[in-house]
Formats: sequence, C-alpha cells, structure tokens
Amino acid sequence: MMDLAPNFTVRLAKNTADLHAVQRLRYDVFVRELGAIGAGIDHDRRLEQDAYDPHCLHLMLLDLSRGEKLVDQLVGVYRLLTMQGAEAAGSFYSASEFDLLPLLDSKRPMIELGRSCLRKAYRGGEAMFVLWKVLAKLVMREGAEILFGTASFAGTDIERMAQSLSLLHEKHMMPLALRPKAVATDYVSLQQLPQGQVDRIAALKAMPALIKAYLRLGGGVGDGAYVDHGFNTIDVCLVLDIKTMNMRQKAIYFKGEAS
Repeated sequence: MMDLAPNFTVRLAKNTADLHAVQRLRYDVFVRELGAIGAGIDHDRRLEQDAYDPHCLHLMLLDLSRGEKLVDQLVGVYRLLTMQGAEAAGSFYSASEFDLLPLLDSKRPMIELGRSCLRKAYRGGEAMFVLWKVLAKLVMREGAEILFGTASFAGTDIERMAQSLSLLHEKHMMPLALRPKAVATDYVSLQQLPQGQVDRIAALKAMPALIKAYLRLGGGVGDGAYVDHGFNTIDVCLVLDIKTMNMRQKAIYFKGEAS
C-alpha cells in the first residue's frame, strides 16, 4: 500500500540510467512476479531487456512521494516503437508472434506499444490514466493513426482463459483490413467455447485490466493467440484505430490535442 498520496510526473527516458531503471521495473514485474525466463534477462543486474530497447521511446511514470532515488520513484513504464524505430530495429517486436501484414499494407502511420507495467500498489487506480494522458500527447506528436501491440494473460493454460479468449473472438475482433494473425506455427484459436456459451461477466472478470481498457477505447484484437512460454503468457494482438475509437474516451485522453 502507498503511505503518501502519489505525486505523479511523467517523462521519457533520456539516458542509460533512466533505461536501466525502466528495465529494473520490468524485471521486478515480468521476471520476479510473473515468471518470465526470456533470453534478454540479466539476473545479475536485475534487468529485463531486449534488442528493441535502444530503438524505442520509454515512457516513465514517477511518484515523487516515494523518495529521492529514481528506482524508487519509478512506478510505471510504457514502451513505444515508432515506424522509424522499427525500421532501425529491423521489424516491430510483435512480428515474432503475429503476421502484421494487414497493418503494414494499410500504409497508415502507426506506433507499437508494449512492455507496459505498473507496481502492484498502483494498479487499478489513477496511475494508468496519468500515463495514458501523456501517451496520447506523444501519439499525436508522432502523427500516429493506429496503435497496436501484444497484451498478455498471465500463465499458459488456454483452458483457464477460455471464457475471455472466446469473448474476444465473438465480440472484439478487428475488421479484416486491420486484423493481424498469430503466426501459423504457433496459432491458437481464440474461439475456445462454442458460439453462444460465453459467460460475459466471468470472461471480463478474468481479463487483464489493460485489455479491457483497450476495448473501452474501441480497440479490438487480431486473429488467434500466441503462447509465449518464455514470458509465461498467452498473448493477443490489440489494435486501436484512433479515427474510429470511442468518442467519449477519445475526449478524455486526447482533450486539448489536435485530431
């Protein structure tokens, strides 16, 4: 629990010390809490890192009430990979799990979002809203029309996620023109239950907050899921077309920004 009212500020990582703080928080969440065992993990320095990090923008949510040290102040992170960054990196990160050809063929400017995490005490409250408000400014600055990226269910038990995955299949698939598909060798159908047998309340209760937030914004998912054994997750590809997003939500996050 937080002892003091949070004093939030958000900024981009600007040097190696910032990036290491970001990677340390990701280590605490993805490795220590969720059990990731990916190749980019540095256990000695407690960093979760990969080859895409140098090409990304790293959004940092700080709570200045937590003390003077950056590693203590940092309570949330979000990674952004622009089209220019993806070109420098050789691909978008999601391309290892999903065929992004429908998005790339659209020729529309886009940003890949990923590696989002918050400290436990900051989940389900104001923190993500504060982070997303600044994210909206960055999106408009970059001129992006489409946001996309993988979002994860903790664990790799498909049966346990059957309700949530099936609800995504029935109600929240992206239009074909903007629908990535899980790579064929690892494709897992989202339709785990027969049509009409989804318990919507149970499905939403078991769904991660980040995925539900994208759905409220008007986003949808690609075709199929990908089981990421390295990160101990089941991944779906979320896509948000800013031009068609929920207008009420758009007004909240993009208020005062050009559209």
